Amino acid sequence: MTKHKAAAIVLAAGLGTRMESDRPKVLHSLAGRPMIHWLLDTIAAAGIDDVTVVIPDGDAGTTVAGAVVPLDTVVQADQLGTGHAVRCVCDAGGVAADDVLVLFGADPLIEASTLERLLAARRDGAAVVVLGFRPSDPGLYGRLIVDADGSLEAIVEARDATAEQLAIGLCNSGVMAIDGERLPGLIGRLGNDNAKGEYYLTDIVALARADGLACALVEGDAEELVGVDSRADLAVAEAIMQTRLRAAAMAGGATLADPTTVYFSFDTLLGRDVTVGPNVVFGPGVTVADGAEIKAFSHLEGARVAVDAMVGPFARLRPGAVVGAGARVGNFVEVKNAVLESGAKVNHLSYVGDAHVGAFANVGAGTITCNYDGFAKHRTTIGDGAFIGSNTALVAPVTIGDGASIGAGSVIVKDVAADALALTRAEHKEIKGAAKRLRRRKGSDPDKSKA
Repeated sequence: MTKHKAAAIVLAAGLGTRMESDRPKVLHSLAGRPMIHWLLDTIAAAGIDDVTVVIPDGDAGTTVAGAVVPLDTVVQADQLGTGHAVRCVCDAGGVAADDVLVLFGADPLIEASTLERLLAARRDGAAVVVLGFRPSDPGLYGRLIVDADGSLEAIVEARDATAEQLAIGLCNSGVMAIDGERLPGLIGRLGNDNAKGEYYLTDIVALARADGLACALVEGDAEELVGVDSRADLAVAEAIMQTRLRAAAMAGGATLADPTTVYFSFDTLLGRDVTVGPNVVFGPGVTVADGAEIKAFSHLEGARVAVDAMVGPFARLRPGAVVGAGARVGNFVEVKNAVLESGAKVNHLSYVGDAHVGAFANVGAGTITCNYDGFAKHRTTIGDGAFIGSNTALVAPVTIGDGASIGAGSVIVKDVAADALALTRAEHKEIKGAAKRLRRRKGSDPDKSKA
């Protein structure tokens, strides 16, 4: 059997004016990564490595081109419609492929299996295959008109449709698979005799039918075809993506106590038997190993949590945080660019930044590593088995030796030797009766005889 070569053209030249943003539309984030990257990964998963991205002119185009390196890009200097965007690719040399997929950079939710079905339908002999769907509100979507034999007859824009055609629920997504050999000829014959004066890619269906060529449709899930043209659309797409990521996490062996309140990034990795409490947010770059527990209201980003460790509730792990096997990061603790070795504990109300905490060390409540002197960051090292008393300030750079103890309320500015006890408290003074005399002078001493 002859292997068909497939290529993809991704339309990403739209400026996204309804986003009200200086950022190109396709670079707005979905689960922590640009929308277009989701689509490009899907294209790759469908076995397509020949991809051309159509970008806008100017700074926006430069930004998009940088985001899709090393893919080929073609500039659409004038925004003259989807057909014109594809024509720009053809005029720049086109794509050498039997099958050409045309996709939209702001359609991040489409799945590889859907693209594979489109390509299969194209290889069955149709010159043009359109991806249709049934939205809950067809609204202004173009309607797909189907022959008695199930072939695609036409795409009718909503503004041109009759009342009978508007009643059709099957709509055009804009995604197509086209015969690569016929594509340049069909695109070259597109006209712009319409209200907008644009070249519509959808018109190639009528051109192909006029040439006696077969056109077909493949129906996709409406959820896959949520396009993003506004901030509201982006929120809808985010909700769908989060549902997918939660399902994948649970299918992989993680327990989510309240799945709808847990938010993942595209690259979050959870091991088997991980437990995640309610209202947990995973930013980019988080790995949680087998058996670990992330308690409620914690926020993790750029962090690694080892086997059987526990984080939270109300903990924050910032980039560079590493929590070792069986270690504990408790409530209202923030860890940044710091390693907690196996069995270490930072259980309450502490900040540990730019530090190394040794195995089985215990950092008491209210302890902070004073890592910034106003000019530069400095590092704190806490040795294995060390004990840091509550409300201690460790002024970096400083090293606390293995097994050392620091008395509560200390401010440590010098290194402490292994197994030593360090205290920096002021001398305790007590003046008998002074508090009572002060109250009398202020007129606030209660008369206990009347109590």
